[in-house]
Amino acid sequence: MSDGILIGGGGVDYAEPQYLGLKYANRHGLIAGATGTGKTVTLQIMAESFSDAGVPVFVTDAKGDLSGLANAGSASAKLHEPFVKRANTIGFETFSYQRYPVTFWDLYGKQGHPIRTTVAEMGPLLISRMLELTDAQEGIVNIAFRVSDQEGMPLLDLKDFQALLVWIGENRATLALRYGNISTASIGAIQRLLLVLENQGGAELFGEPALALSDIMATAPDGRGNVNILAADVLMNAPKLYSTFLLWLLSELFEELPEVGNPDKPKLVMFFDEAHLLFDGAPKVLIDKVEQVVRLIRSKGVGVYFITQNPDDVPEDILGQLGNRMQHALRAFTARDKKALRLAAETYRENPRFDIEEAIREVGVGEAVTSFLQNMGVPGIAERTLIRPPSSQLGPITDEERRELMRHSPIAGKYEAKIDRHSAFEMLAERAKEAAAEAERAESEEEEAQAHEREYKESRRYSGSRVARSSSRSTRKSDSFGAKLTKTVVRELAGTTGRRIVRGILGGLFRGR
Repeated sequence: MSDGILIGGGGVDYAEPQYLGLKYANRHGLIAGATGTGKTVTLQIMAESFSDAGVPVFVTDAKGDLSGLANAGSASAKLHEPFVKRANTIGFETFSYQRYPVTFWDLYGKQGHPIRTTVAEMGPLLISRMLELTDAQEGIVNIAFRVSDQEGMPLLDLKDFQALLVWIGENRATLALRYGNISTASIGAIQRLLLVLENQGGAELFGEPALALSDIMATAPDGRGNVNILAADVLMNAPKLYSTFLLWLLSELFEELPEVGNPDKPKLVMFFDEAHLLFDGAPKVLIDKVEQVVRLIRSKGVGVYFITQNPDDVPEDILGQLGNRMQHALRAFTARDKKALRLAAETYRENPRFDIEEAIREVGVGEAVTSFLQNMGVPGIAERTLIRPPSSQLGPITDEERRELMRHSPIAGKYEAKIDRHSAFEMLAERAKEAAAEAERAESEEEEAQAHEREYKESRRYSGSRVARSSSRSTRKSDSFGAKLTKTVVRELAGTTGRRIVRGILGGLFRGR
């Protein structure tokens, strides 16, 4: 089947090839099953097949096993004979070993090329999701993004965001008139969470040069699609960072790629391992956004495949968008497991040859119950399918092999050096410097004015000696009423009260001298 990829063999004795049609590969899919049932190998053979069809692939490598795609399998490997036998069983006549064009990525820049975005591109919703903020704290994050736009201060890396939060705290009284109450306690809480993120290495995610989507949608010179592998074994220790990055990448593709309708094959296929991390604890508004993106991104030519243990790890509204299903064994040990098994069986189109629920419980390692979209997008009948053997190496490559591949990568050197462009942090630092200089100038001018005032007062101060005035006093006695009154007043002034009055009057007259 030239317009599909071979997944394995189904039907009686597994002799009937089971294909996933390329035309419907952008209608998303699910790979589910308990630990150790073969989900990773299924993901690996699908990545190989899409690459052979010229479709670029992006996969998250949660255990480090998928790096084996960069090396060809070997006839000396212990599973060579079982693989050859399986290929013969399912009629895979062209089975051979080969390596695939691989590009390694790593948010921490250690096991792959650094992969970054800016704080502004991540947006307030995903930033709040990553930090697990309250509604009040999320409101402050939205204020920060609005202020960033209005003040022309780009938010590129983490220190830009931290500096802007400090500025908002210092100017909260003014900003509160427009945006509402801004609590310093909430700002402090956000800063602490940013510090935790920074300690987890999350600061490496933010900055420039930011990821160019064209670099994960490239094809090799031989026409095969490039396989982009994101190292996620360490990243799993920061599940919010992991899930937020993947949701951002999905949203970015949705916003940037043009509409292509129903292409003959996808423009890009993405595999998200440990998919439950994308949805655990996510608010409804975020789940709704993911559902919208998953529903609409297929018209951009992008197929999304979730890999998880139980189908119910994926929200029901999103699960309903996943048309291609590969269900490995589920072990029904608890009531929840039994419910998940029953629900998983109900999503398949019945096959009269076997009971689907029983088949999901009994399929062996490397086997799955599959259903792929067929003509007009109708779900195919469920089949017990023996998954085809991989052509690339099963298991991880060595660290030296990884480093060698990175050195010869087409994008080697493009993302390694981080660029610190003039942005919010530098702008606010300049403002603070200018404000400090202005305050220093104002203080200097005030001191100079005070000095001039002192000089002026000194120049007006009277410093000569007083000259005593002589006067003649009439000693003429008078018995008139006026003379008696005058004597009385003089006697009063000579007393305590009089001295107090004279001191007050004269003090007021001579104080300025």
